[in-house]
Amino acid sequence: MSESHRDPAAEEPTVHDAEIVEDPTVGASVPVAVPSPDYTDAGVPTFDAVRDKIESLAGRAIGNRELDAQTPAGRALDEQWEDRQRAARDKLDEIRKAMDD
Repeated sequence: MSESHRDPAAEEPTVHDAEIVEDPTVGASVPVAVPSPDYTDAGVPTFDAVRDKIESLAGRAIGNRELDAQTPAGRALDEQWEDRQRAARDKLDEIRKAMDD
């Protein structure tokens, strides 16, 4: 082939569109374990952590109790509890009267 018959597109280099991205691991520091704010360095829970846990448990218990009271089974348990309380008061009154005699 002579130089006049060459395909000019075949000789041009292929151009790629690219972006330079920095390596995020270069210069990165090693992560340091940060102790939980709820525990001391010795692993003992703080007063605030214990209080928060107790408040959370108490709140859930109250909420569950309220939800249970809205069901037929929950209402039956309430009635059963009240019957036992009434029976206990009656028995206590009976014992007190017997001691006065």
